[in-house]
Amino acid sequence: MKQTHQCPSCHVGAMEIFYEVDAVPSNSCILLGSREEATEYPRGDIRLGFCPECGFISNVAFDPRLTEYSGRYEETQGFSGTFNAFHRALAERLIEKYDLRGKEVLEIGCGKGEFIALLSQLGGNRGIGFDPGYREDREIPIQEGQVTFIKDFYSEKYAEHQADFVCCKMTLEHIPRTHDFMATVRRAIGDRSDTIVFFQIPEVIRILRDCAFEDIYYEHCSYFSPGSLARLFRQNGFDVLDVDTEYGDQYLTIEARPATGDVTAPLPREDDLDLLKDYVASFPQRCDAKLQMWRDRFAEWRAKGLKTVLWGSGSKGVSFLRSIDTDGQIEYVVDINPYRQSYFMSGTGQEIVAPAFLQNYRPDVVVIMNAIYQDEITRDLNALGLAPHVVAV
Repeated sequence: MKQTHQCPSCHVGAMEIFYEVDAVPSNSCILLGSREEATEYPRGDIRLGFCPECGFISNVAFDPRLTEYSGRYEETQGFSGTFNAFHRALAERLIEKYDLRGKEVLEIGCGKGEFIALLSQLGGNRGIGFDPGYREDREIPIQEGQVTFIKDFYSEKYAEHQADFVCCKMTLEHIPRTHDFMATVRRAIGDRSDTIVFFQIPEVIRILRDCAFEDIYYEHCSYFSPGSLARLFRQNGFDVLDVDTEYGDQYLTIEARPATGDVTAPLPREDDLDLLKDYVASFPQRCDAKLQMWRDRFAEWRAKGLKTVLWGSGSKGVSFLRSIDTDGQIEYVVDINPYRQSYFMSGTGQEIVAPAFLQNYRPDVVVIMNAIYQDEITRDLNALGLAPHVVAV
């Protein structure tokens, strides 16, 4: 008998499997100290299911026991000038829009603490951040005692930590039971009707439309569109104030507050269920064609004897290398994050190197994992006296 999976977001629809990938690395950002450890790292399967009732997409094969979020989970983007400019502008916008000055601010899944530090520093706020992967040895620009960090997953037991502003960035996609999680957040807020809630996650319509296979990996078990995210929030007692995309339409953001009466009408952007159904139906065929295009491109570079490297050792890079199977053609992966250098890519085992390594290696082609960094990376290459062919995924 075929197994059915109830939607973990709306608890109404049954998930329809539309995309499957076997034996993918179960962690992409864990620091792995040897090629052997990297190639033998535990793997899991991806079975993406689509809920036709609410539009939510989930890896129904996800097993949280295979993931690890600890001090060796190195995910920060804070070494990029491009990202830091976006991050600061986002903090400034939210502080201005919601008058976050002298307030209590809380972040669920704060990573290494950069964003909660920005909110606290720029607005003179008092912050608290939750993340089992937080590192005390990372220096962030805050006054002593301005932010408290708790190295744990946020849960019901921390409901006593009340705040005027609750944010959760690039974390909900890691949580399999999304409805239960949002119910926890809502219960913790209680009757504080003025509390603003801000979430940021990857946006799935872009992933489906562009067949962004590099954005599908094991840690990301939950995928949202504007409509499916707003429906989740409304179902759990929130009024949706705004839903938008940012950072080259890669990030989906939602701003909400606890509902106190009649729920506000859906925003025009939430009407995306038919579009999602169309993209889901055609995704497997279109994705196979895109994967073959990349395999042909690598074969062409190999035939010409061109030396190729990847730039970007995070989750996109892990997913890309596993999907393309470059068969030893890629020896090195470049990353500007010094904490990732000298470690190895999960699943495929390439060594992660600093940009300066390329001065001697002198690649002919640099494949970058995110087009939004192309100008920044090109400048870095030029500063090293290099002018390879740069290709963005």
